[in-house]
Amino acid sequence: MISRRLYDLLEPICLVTYFQDECNEELAALGHRTYWDGYFASRAAPLGRVPAEVVHAAFYSFAEGEAARHIPSAWETIPPEASVAARERGSAASLRRILGELADSPGLVRAADLTTRAATSASTAGRVMYAGMRTLPVPSDPVARLWHSATMLREHRGDGHIAALLSEGIGGTEAHLLSALDLGIYPAETFGRVHHLPAERLAAVMDGLRERGLVDADGRFTDAGRATKDRIEARTDELAAPPYEALSPAELDALITELEPLSAACR
Repeated sequence: MISRRLYDLLEPICLVTYFQDECNEELAALGHRTYWDGYFASRAAPLGRVPAEVVHAAFYSFAEGEAARHIPSAWETIPPEASVAARERGSAASLRRILGELADSPGLVRAADLTTRAATSASTAGRVMYAGMRTLPVPSDPVARLWHSATMLREHRGDGHIAALLSEGIGGTEAHLLSALDLGIYPAETFGRVHHLPAERLAAVMDGLRERGLVDADGRFTDAGRATKDRIEARTDELAAPPYEALSPAELDALITELEPLSAACR
């Protein structure tokens, strides 16, 4: 499916935000004390000064109370607008460094233009994080524009993924544990996104998955669990498709061709 192919190509471009130094350095320079202060403050910033309960609902996958440890305190001395601008600066700097000469190539400009057209074409109805990103100005610099538009598409997909999870009755922590098993991580409780949670909480979530027949006594997928995960991923791909309807088949082919070397460098 085209949305899955483009997700695979765009995700490494988005992830420079979280796995490279420049964004963290920009956020720290503002005064954010920790990685997670900067993460919550900059990712939630497009929503405005909403309370922690709204951030928790929009992000969905974090455990109860995690958003409240950072929101609104992370905004008390640093305006949300400053945090989101620092995230863009740092992410674009990472991307430019990683891509080297590719950053100034006609192919990157073409990829940025097509990605932006897709990212600004979809309905925002029911897409809270995507709608927030759509309120931000699109950067003029091609490297920053590629990152920005790829991140818009990532949030659009994420909103759809939450809808797919809700349709299957899968909570945020449950989603991480199922993803861990899908990635071959065992025990699932050691997954980096959840391993910091109290052991008794993780045990309770795993027990709930067992009671629903999604994992077995050893904490591995049952057939029903695998089928549930596959349905969620398929539905996520379907819900992520609308932005790409703005591009013709020839333009989609061109976008894939231009993104492949950029994505490979980031990966």
